[in-house]
Amino acid sequence: MSAAVDPLRVMLVEDHGLVRSAIRSTLSSAGIEVIADVGSAEEAMAIAARDRPDVLLVDIDLPGMSGIELVQELAPRFPEMRIVMLTASSNRADLFAAMRSGASGYLTKDVSAQGLTRAILGIRDGDLPMPRRMAAMLVHELVTSPRRATTLTGLSTREDEVLRLVAAGLTDREIGDALRISPRTVGRHVGSVLSKLGVRNRAAAARRYREAIPNRPSDGGGT
Repeated sequence: MSAAVDPLRVMLVEDHGLVRSAIRSTLSSAGIEVIADVGSAEEAMAIAARDRPDVLLVDIDLPGMSGIELVQELAPRFPEMRIVMLTASSNRADLFAAMRSGASGYLTKDVSAQGLTRAILGIRDGDLPMPRRMAAMLVHELVTSPRRATTLTGLSTREDEVLRLVAAGLTDREIGDALRISPRTVGRHVGSVLSKLGVRNRAAAARRYREAIPNRPSDGGGT
């Protein structure tokens, strides 16, 4: 008999009370425990630091500090926390800004109740919580845009490409599709990157990548 798996501990950051209540009700399912819900990024800062949820669901358009600014604050401090945007905005700039800031996924509020629950539960299996069309846009942007130089040394060109996509939250399969290599080859590159950077996991490697980009623009601002 397999051991019981603890539910994913989820926290909501959404300023509209009715929407927050609806999301909480939607996520009241087997495998998910909503441990807190707040209406501002400022409230979320303190509670997330104290309670360390597995998943933080964040709206972009919040009063005061925006959701993207919240990601910029929390992602480097808590690399194991998966921060997923849940927003009305399907704007490309918001998508790219959120992912560059350290978000682990991006969902829009037109997602169905079943789709939202499935996306959150899939995080445990390493799935990217993002619609396919947005994932395609993100991959295209990351692969075709000029690479920003980092202060990391010792990585090959391919390892740097793989790390860049790891930092964007992509899975091995998605990275393989983007770079036209097999997921197994991606895994070998990831292992080499972890060894060269002296880190234990992908989250820590992604954090090192983001920290190594000099003068990284904030890309903040809600919509």
